[in-house]
Amino acid sequence: MNKQSDKYGKMLFEFKEKVRRIEYLKYTLNSLIYWDKITYMPMNGIEYRSQVMGFLAEELYKALSDSQLKKYVEYFDGNKRNDKIVNGMVIRIKKNNSYVNKIPEREYGQYISLIANAEQIWEKAKGKDDFKLFSPYLEKIVEYFKYFAEYWGYEENPYDALIGYYEEGMTVKEIDKLSSELRDSIIELLNQIREKEGNAAKNNEPDRISLTIEKQKELSEWILSTIGFDFNSGRLDQGAHPTTLASSPEDVRIVTSYNENNIKTGIFNTLHEGGKGLYEQDIDKNLMSTLLAEVASFGVEEAIGRFYENIVGRSRGFSDSICSKLKRLSPQFEKLKPEEFYKNINKVEPSLIRIDADELTYTLHIIIRYELEKELINGQISVSQLPEVWNKKYKEYLGIDPPNNSQGVLQDIQWAAGYFGFFPSYFLANLMAAQFAAMMENEIGSLEELIFTGQFKKIHNWLAENVHKCGAVYSASDLIKKVTGGGVSSKYYISYLRRKYYELYDL
Repeated sequence: MNKQSDKYGKMLFEFKEKVRRIEYLKYTLNSLIYWDKITYMPMNGIEYRSQVMGFLAEELYKALSDSQLKKYVEYFDGNKRNDKIVNGMVIRIKKNNSYVNKIPEREYGQYISLIANAEQIWEKAKGKDDFKLFSPYLEKIVEYFKYFAEYWGYEENPYDALIGYYEEGMTVKEIDKLSSELRDSIIELLNQIREKEGNAAKNNEPDRISLTIEKQKELSEWILSTIGFDFNSGRLDQGAHPTTLASSPEDVRIVTSYNENNIKTGIFNTLHEGGKGLYEQDIDKNLMSTLLAEVASFGVEEAIGRFYENIVGRSRGFSDSICSKLKRLSPQFEKLKPEEFYKNINKVEPSLIRIDADELTYTLHIIIRYELEKELINGQISVSQLPEVWNKKYKEYLGIDPPNNSQGVLQDIQWAAGYFGFFPSYFLANLMAAQFAAMMENEIGSLEELIFTGQFKKIHNWLAENVHKCGAVYSASDLIKKVTGGGVSSKYYISYLRRKYYELYDL
């Protein structure tokens, strides 16, 4: 018994040492180096940085493919002496290996180098409104993901393999069902609002409110502090596309973007990334060096972002607080009325840009990207056809015509960054955010009342205790069941939207 105990303890120590080294590589490549690349790295540094990122990706590949690591996983897989942490480590490594090890090492390194260059080319192409500059890179990325889908395997649709990378167990069939339910409800609400607005007097208040970038940075810092972000364990920077990157729970980098002519862009980018930042900071520090000090899934992290962006950020209570802060920031807001500001930030009006979309029509932006990705991976459309098909869908779904590719097919960084299969996570995030909110209200009371009275710590603590601190100990599906008692459902989000917009537009 003692010998077995000694063996288990020795093996566990060695196993954790292997995992710790993998985590160091992973955080360096995916967090610190990437953060620097999108914030402060000089433009001319991209070529060498791409080589460094390719090298680190190959080292990470080797570490995950190590034969000794495989022996540790085999030893601990199903071992009765395991606690939930060890079981979680085994599951996490098996999942990593099932994706990474099925891709030839050389091919994986080439793909990482391609992505590093593609992001910079995308930024140039967007600035020049030149899709042809970016399309050769996107064609290669699509081809890689077609290969990856075959390497990873699927039962019905190649795109299932890509969805599964981010949201384990989710399929095209399930997403299509949820998409159909939401689409019908959103279109119904949208038509009711359009009819109501068509018969109502026009609001003369400007849709866009200008503020200098420096003042918006100050506002963003106030927003993050208000919701509970710890600046001793994180920082806020500006970049071309909002994101949140964590090297540990004590080193969380938020990148936001601003529009000098529209403060709503910065406000809601910061709230969204701030929610994700809280999640990263709240993960149990004891999970470091286990590969479990990460979010449960991209979708769950995105759900927390959407929770703070919309359910908190667009509420009456929070909009009143922002209104008061704006008046303290600049005398130009002296006559800004809280009720008008609330209606302004919740106005339903289809837009060109996804990250600027109103809360109701945002899901339509996601459905468009989801459908285009499916068609690309299934060979139903080519990259060269993307601008035309994109514009057609925007006209059909949202009733608007993109004037150029910069505001159309080039607006998002996700494809350039290799996030194929990720957009359904945005879709699922809205559903999960509403489910979390419903459970929270059952336990700690009305969210509207908590927000009005400034009890953000109570909201934050509930999320930290029930979702954030668990890290990746549980799979996303297990975490959802643990918190809500069931699987992902559209009914909570549909109920939330109807309740909100019926009241807002007096439907």
